[in-house]
Order: sequence, then C-alpha cells, then structure tokens
Amino acid sequence: MYHTPCVQFEMSRVALVVVGNSILEGRLRNIMSRREWSTEICQDGDKAVDEYVRLEPGLVFLALDLPTMDGHIAALEMRETDPNARIVFVSSKARLSKTQDAAYSSGAVTTLVTPVTYNDIDRKWDEIMGDIPEAPGLSDLDTLYPELEEPALPPLPELPPLPELPPLLVDPVIEKPKKKRGRKLKLLILSLLLLSTALGIAHYLEYIDLQEYYDELLSIIN
Repeated sequence: MYHTPCVQFEMSRVALVVVGNSILEGRLRNIMSRREWSTEICQDGDKAVDEYVRLEPGLVFLALDLPTMDGHIAALEMRETDPNARIVFVSSKARLSKTQDAAYSSGAVTTLVTPVTYNDIDRKWDEIMGDIPEAPGLSDLDTLYPELEEPALPPLPELPPLPELPPLLVDPVIEKPKKKRGRKLKLLILSLLLLSTALGIAHYLEYIDLQEYYDELLSIIN
C-alpha cells in the first residue's frame, strides 16, 4: 500500500467540482473560497476527466450520478491518469452506501453527505488533505465496465467480382469523297476571261467593232 504525504509536493489550490447540482456547486465554491482556493465547475462526467488532465487540480469533489459517465468510472479514470488524484465523493443520505463503495473502489480520501456545510469541510479537512488510499477498482476497471472499451467494428463483407463488360463497339471511320467544289464555276469564269481577251484583241486589230455590239446590247436591254 502506497501513501502520498501532502507535505512532499506543492499542491495546486484549485478544486474541480463535478456534482451536477447548481446549489451544491455554489456552496462548495463559497466554502473553498473561504479557504483561498479557486473552483472550477464541470457538469459532465466524461468531460471532468479531460478537465482534470487540463487543470491538474489539488482536489476533486465528485458525485455519483453524472451525465455521460458515472462518477465511479470518472474517479477511476482520474486515478488511472494520476495516482495522486485527491477525490472527495459527495452523496445524499439515500445513496450513501453505494457512494461509499465507489469511494473505496476508487481510493477517495473521504465522503461528504449533503447538505455540505463549512463545518463539515473544516471537521474533515485533515482527512481530506491526508494520505491518498489505493484504488482497488483500477485492476477491475475493464472487466467491471466493458462499455468503456471501444466496440470492435464488424469486418466489411467481401464485394462480389465485377462482371466483365462487353467490348466497346467502335464505328468504322468512313471517308467521305471530297467534293469538287466550284469546278464548273471555275471553268465558266476561265472561258469568259478567254472570250473577253480574244474579243479585246480582235477589236484592237480592227477585225471587229465592239462598239456596234455594245450599242445593239443597249438597244435590246432598253
């Protein structure tokens, strides 16, 4: 059995309060303030473990009934993270027996019964700041609370082989015959050019008189 005397290290004067009751939270804040301790409030059991790691408080007030995670499990996880976690359980009279079992399992320093007063804290202060007991529940944490373990995902079913696709049908490339664009028009233009050239030469050599044909053409058009 190991003990951690408080005189061997400088203790943080921050109290983490995780009790899930606004009236009790305010009362514990006032009591600890009179002892010159600051107080951090957390209302979620799962988040309380993360807050413990972040704050490294010198003292934790913990209730059993908390959202998302039971206070007993939260206490065990705090002790697993830090063997020197100093935990005080707070309980109503109706749940005192179950809370005391959780306090023993998680190695809490003591248990307080609501309504908590300054005199209750003062009377138990030496016990609160005394040696930290062992946490026998740590060895059975996984077996007692298997829901903490992440569930194994079932293996994915094997996919059936993909069917073979038929070969793609490729349309044959058909070469279209090249069109003889404007061949007749070119021949016609060439013929007219040759004819006009010939007529011009004949008119120049005075074999024909184009003026007569021009005058006749005008008379026909008119």
